[in-house]
Amino acid sequence: QVQLVESGGGLVQAGDSLRLSCAASRGFFSGYAMGWFRQAPGKEREFVSAVSWTGGYTYYADSVKGRFTISRDNTKNTVYLQMNSLKPEDTAVYYCAVDRGIYNNPPSRASTGYVYWGQGTQVTVSS
Repeated sequence: QVQLVESGGGLVQAGDSLRLSCAASRGFFSGYAMGWFRQAPGKEREFVSAVSWTGGYTYYADSVKGRFTISRDNTKNTVYLQMNSLKPEDTAVYYCAVDRGIYNNPPSRASTGYVYWGQGTQVTVSS
């Protein structure tokens, strides 16, 4: 059973920063692209960012480009999402996920392209 555990969410003010972490089970991390998605109340889950299995390629939704940075540490089986200049519209539950295909690049921007998901971490940005 693959487990993904997100952490780092919280309540912040507009303009603040947060760093989310997602720790994956050993043995199911290296070789797989990782993605971050988010879901706000009443809205569909949307793509935020993804990183290739090597960490060398990163992808972002237009809404977060220039503010968010994704990275991974394959020695720690962990993927990060550094979120700067947060806005109230960034408020959502953030999920990390494992891409379906090993060595897949570029990773999918669709949630259907991911096979394992974490439980989510709440990010709330007040104005």
